[in-house]
Amino acid sequence: MTQLQLAVIDVKPGAAMESQSGLQMLRPRIYGAYRAPAGRKKIAAIVMHPTSNFMGHYLIAPLAQRGICCMGLNSRYMGNDTVLLMERAIQDLGAGVQFLRGLGYEKVVLIGNSGGAALASFYQAQAEQLTAHHFPDGDPTLLHPHDLPPADGIALCAAHQGRSKLMRDWIDPSVTDEHDPLSIDPELDMYDARHRVPYSAEFLARFGAAQKARLDRLEAWALERLRLLRSTPGAPRDQAFVVYRTHADPRCVDLSIDANDRAPGSVWGDARQVNYSANAMGRTTSLTAFLSQWSSRSQADGPSNLARTTCPKLLLTYTADQSTFPSTRDAWMRAGGERIRNVDIVGGNHYLAGQPELVPRAADAIAEWAQAL
Repeated sequence: MTQLQLAVIDVKPGAAMESQSGLQMLRPRIYGAYRAPAGRKKIAAIVMHPTSNFMGHYLIAPLAQRGICCMGLNSRYMGNDTVLLMERAIQDLGAGVQFLRGLGYEKVVLIGNSGGAALASFYQAQAEQLTAHHFPDGDPTLLHPHDLPPADGIALCAAHQGRSKLMRDWIDPSVTDEHDPLSIDPELDMYDARHRVPYSAEFLARFGAAQKARLDRLEAWALERLRLLRSTPGAPRDQAFVVYRTHADPRCVDLSIDANDRAPGSVWGDARQVNYSANAMGRTTSLTAFLSQWSSRSQADGPSNLARTTCPKLLLTYTADQSTFPSTRDAWMRAGGERIRNVDIVGGNHYLAGQPELVPRAADAIAEWAQAL
């Protein structure tokens, strides 16, 4: 097995201000790190997330040890999803697929880990049949089929269904003033002591309906604001805004809902603290990024895209995950149909953090599946 190698890949420019670096805007590049086993160049894998830095991903070395070149690839939005457009992120993933094919690998598979699952599914669906000719705001994507060479398979692990579904499940419905992060309706506050765990069916129904209502209001406001900006001479075409309190999933504290092996809390610690934190999921976003990632108009839903794909698929379910659940597994399995199978990584938390003994199990399952393609 070779040492970790750096991949530097030029990509097409996107929005004018998707980076604060002039150099990156003038010559946009993405970066990856990979290990290539010696011998025949049979199978390569890409593990990529819309924003997380996957150049140190825990599967890179184990898969290389099992004969599979694995590259952790970063998108142009690494570390900052404020202006992230999912349609640009799949373009970056396509550049990674082209890079590995250029190295001579016979097959390339996608590993969709966590938020990378919906990204991989969106990519493959568009690679097989390009339909995303426009962003949700109506602007053309200028994507072309040659930007998106199809992969030979998709392996999903600790797989979220996509950012729009996460926001739908996690947004706090108790916010009463979108400009005040402390505003609260105690009747809808899942952290209020008057709402005891296990939550009642009546509370959960009201809570879920209010989550949808808040997200619908935000989406309607974003669309109207975008229409106003673009119909006003001299106005900018986009603007940033803040979405307060985006981590209020009752499953974080009520383990009877969607029960698995998880401990109480969230993947980032105390769920209530994360909910109020200054930096959390979707906290700061632009109008166009909100529509592309977090809204019902997003084209990047995971299961619905996976259902459009024809390649072989594998799902690894981490049974102690605090952010993917049996219902998540079931959604992916329905979408994958006859071309997907599930492997449980028993006791695995979302990041396999502090569980080094489980990493080889995940790597074994992916390697066995990929080598049989």
